[in-house]
Amino acid sequence: MSPGSIVDEDVEDLYENAPCGHLTSRVDGTIVRINRTFERWIGFHRTELVNEKRLQDLLAPGDRIYHETHYAPLLQMQGSISEIAVEFVKADGSRLPALLNSVMRTDPSGSSRVIRTAVFEASDRRRYERELLRARREEHETAVRLQRGLLSRSLPSFDGLELEIAYRPGKRGTEVGGDWYDAFRAGGTDEVMLVVGDVVGHGIGAASEMGQLRSAVRAFGATGLGPAALLEALDRYSDLHRVGRMATLACAQLDPRSGRLRYACAGHLPPVIDAPGARPAFAWDGRSAPLFAPMAEKARNEAVCQLPPGSMLLMYTDGLVERRDRGIDIGMEELLQHISRHRDKSPAVVVAELIRALHDPTQRDDVCLLLAKMSRG
Repeated sequence: MSPGSIVDEDVEDLYENAPCGHLTSRVDGTIVRINRTFERWIGFHRTELVNEKRLQDLLAPGDRIYHETHYAPLLQMQGSISEIAVEFVKADGSRLPALLNSVMRTDPSGSSRVIRTAVFEASDRRRYERELLRARREEHETAVRLQRGLLSRSLPSFDGLELEIAYRPGKRGTEVGGDWYDAFRAGGTDEVMLVVGDVVGHGIGAASEMGQLRSAVRAFGATGLGPAALLEALDRYSDLHRVGRMATLACAQLDPRSGRLRYACAGHLPPVIDAPGARPAFAWDGRSAPLFAPMAEKARNEAVCQLPPGSMLLMYTDGLVERRDRGIDIGMEELLQHISRHRDKSPAVVVAELIRALHDPTQRDDVCLLLAKMSRG
């Protein structure tokens, strides 16, 4: 056998037994040639297909519509089309997931055009996609259970102080956020530590880091650390364990009897103080950078003020006031207006009204609120 005949034989064998299916069809889809690989995959003998069937006749019903509305028009306009996912209906009625690559060619005479299509079996890809979706669902369910477990604790009771919380998840499909709240007794005293935080990111990673930070805050708060010292301890914790970097946090320590309030904000939006006889206002003091932020100052700032009886303190996350279509200052001003409008109502009603008025369920951000109201004496 001459070298030339060997090459010719190899070319024919390559076409017939290629690792992908090959089809040649007319512009209307009528099949004029197939290779052995596609014949084996589809289960029809080539005599049943060649000049008898169109490519689109072998597709599942939905894919036949797609062929008519997208595949054929794009191929006519572009001359080629790649990685089109379809399902062929095999001779036994089962489905063959496939990817199609097609190119328009003129036959040797130049009188007519043909379409050459390579068919790649895609069962493994579909299986991978299903496994990926299943893994994502499991991750989401795990994150939701973790987040709900961390945020479902009942708040402690304190003489002379009412606490109310609200949490609304953002619209992220399968994602879970890192917003959180907490309230606990500070260092064995009669004072209460109030905390609201926001961990960067979404999903189980953010929920896990949120849980670690929340536990660390409680542990440090139990030792008697004040807000600024607690944030400094969190900086070291964040650096050591590589969690919560660039997380924001608002921490307030309130004595319900005397009204003394100490607070510190690590990159977080300022709390709102609503004192009787005064307009609600943001507490802008005691600010510093987010947790373990690059170039952050080593010492954390802390502010102290005196709250008269009947005062309210509101801590919240940015999902309450941020919108894509407006500046955050507008949302913050609306927050003050709504607090002023409902200030004489119970904490539960105030929180419910704030959520109703300000929370946009179409937004991606979570919303977390923690409200503390002192008794009037």
